[in-house]
Amino acid sequence: MVSRTVIRGGLVITAAEEMHADVLVENGRIAALAAHGSPSAEGWSESADRDIDATGKYVIPGGVDAHTHMELPFGGTFASDTFETGTRAAAWGGTTTIVDFAVQSRGKSLRAGLDLWHAKADAQCAIDYAFHMIVSDVNESTLKEMDGLVGEGVSSFKFFMAYPGVFYSDDGQILRAMQRAGENGGLIMMHAENGIAIDVLVQQALERGETDPRYHGEVRKALLEAEATHRAIKLAQVAGAPLYVVHVSAQEALAELARARAEGLPVFGETCPQYLFLSTDNLAEPDFEGAKYVCSTPLRPKEHQAALWRGLRTNDLQVVSTDHCPFCFSGQKDLGRGDFSKIPNGMPGVENRMDLLHQAVVDGHISRRRWIEIACATPARMFGLYPKKGTIAPGTDADIVIYDPDAEQTISAATHHMNVDYSAYEGKAVTGRVESVLSRGEVVIDKREFTGRAGHGSYTPRSTCQYLD
Repeated sequence: MVSRTVIRGGLVITAAEEMHADVLVENGRIAALAAHGSPSAEGWSESADRDIDATGKYVIPGGVDAHTHMELPFGGTFASDTFETGTRAAAWGGTTTIVDFAVQSRGKSLRAGLDLWHAKADAQCAIDYAFHMIVSDVNESTLKEMDGLVGEGVSSFKFFMAYPGVFYSDDGQILRAMQRAGENGGLIMMHAENGIAIDVLVQQALERGETDPRYHGEVRKALLEAEATHRAIKLAQVAGAPLYVVHVSAQEALAELARARAEGLPVFGETCPQYLFLSTDNLAEPDFEGAKYVCSTPLRPKEHQAALWRGLRTNDLQVVSTDHCPFCFSGQKDLGRGDFSKIPNGMPGVENRMDLLHQAVVDGHISRRRWIEIACATPARMFGLYPKKGTIAPGTDADIVIYDPDAEQTISAATHHMNVDYSAYEGKAVTGRVESVLSRGEVVIDKREFTGRAGHGSYTPRSTCQYLD
């Protein structure tokens, strides 16, 4: 029994092109595209089970958010979104694939960490998902395990130059892991901040009585992000391995990436909407409200935003992910009242990314195709999911968003679907909104109504980074 859906009348936008075309979906995949009104397209409508009118709308690939943390344990609490609530919110925001981070606990194997994350996500997700692996304990056996994981579709490994005593790896451990990745085709993802130095500055600030959330940004200095980014690049160069730097927030760190790329090194960078739209002004909000915006790397002064937008236009930054890691203001963020260092690090955003980046199109920061490139196609290529994900072409998964470019909305916790009691973008008016979403051909958002289900999303093994072939 073939199930057929026709999406007609819309403007199909991919990273490569824009075309007025109808899209035929058969059994969860895109079967064909044809000009609207052509004999082929007219014939499809007669045999379709479902006919979706996208006149006046964009037809775009589902978003690929390559950096989320559902149910992440951090600072004595857990991220407030489960795989069920987080992936449902992602679908509402036009994202149809997430790549979440499985965590290796110190003293345990990578496999044990991965198995635990599979157990959390299994039969819970509304959209498709994959995993990266956080490595917090580098030794002979975990290095060997990296080879096996690449072979079974977990082909990227995250390391931290920050958080001593939790996730931190020293330069020697990082170098050994990079050498291994250079051999097995894995991609090293780096949280680049000098955590050892930051801890000294944290201690000194607290001793001076500087305890408010804004000091979180002041001690995590842009220069210490730049220094760690530079060091990570040089270690990767020594190891002969590619490097992907996560959540780049500072223009000085971006300059390090740009320099490395100009030298032809396989170095890549990601930024997040919070660094493009928010700033230290938010961290300084009174009455502890600034705690809502505590994340690491931290928000920077506004002048860094222009550099990040420029980096996205020049392709010195290739990806916008969310680093979605929500903690409720009440009961979680307030663990840090009187001591900013105890505020759980992380912000919600998985539902807002596609809309905020469309607003960037409206504002003239990026083009429509670049929007799709940084939010869909490049993250899919970077993490071995393309062309199954990230584009609209015959043979690809039918992960499709019908997007209304003219709808106006105001972002608010009152209307979002993330399991968190505040919005980082409360009251922000944006133009553009998701109308309907298909995940592997199944309608999960139907004209602003959720029709999906936990368990529809399937685990998706990944190949290696497609920029290194």
